[in-house]
Amino acid sequence: MWQQVYDEMKDRGFVVIAVAMDSAEAARPYVDAAKPAYPCLVDHDHRVAALYGMVNVPEAVWIDENGGIVRPAENAGSWDGFRRRDRTTGIMPKEDMDLIVRAKRTYMDAVRDWAANGAASRHIPDETKRRASMRSSTDDVALAHVHFRLGRYLARTDKSAEALAHFEEARRLHPESWTIWRQTAGRNEQGFAANADFWARVDALGEDRYYPRVDMEGMP
Repeated sequence: MWQQVYDEMKDRGFVVIAVAMDSAEAARPYVDAAKPAYPCLVDHDHRVAALYGMVNVPEAVWIDENGGIVRPAENAGSWDGFRRRDRTTGIMPKEDMDLIVRAKRTYMDAVRDWAANGAASRHIPDETKRRASMRSSTDDVALAHVHFRLGRYLARTDKSAEALAHFEEARRLHPESWTIWRQTAGRNEQGFAANADFWARVDALGEDRYYPRVDMEGMP
């Protein structure tokens, strides 16, 4: 999907930069399978997440040709329909599948509009709204990322017990970060952090959303 938008808009100076918040080993099979023509980077220690206030994937930040953020970190058009998938059969209600498709299409069309129209795009919020939508960093959030990076270092040097202590502290300090939680959680048989602990955490959200709704014209 991003490849299609990039192919359509690259002659206008538009570039997609994908960042995997994972290890190179975990990301490589997906990059090799997709064969993207745009840059794909690996953020082993989640430095991009810390800099831009990202808390989940997929998220996006729109940055203009002057290096200015025109849309801060936000859900990149995903929808919470997966929460209503039957966890035994994997079947999802059709209405939720339709909403997932609609949300992603709306987001991608907005990216196209911005690539074509720049600052004149109707999807660029004004300065007040843009600042209000930025996730502010706190001392706890900053410290959480420090603990996470230290934990990653310790894990790479075979000090798993020490790493776990720092991961637990990172999760405690920054509970809103699904990226930190996911990267430090257990894995299912397929190697994903979508085990019973994940679903329990999702269910605990109640009426709150896993993928916050994007404030964007046409978004369901």
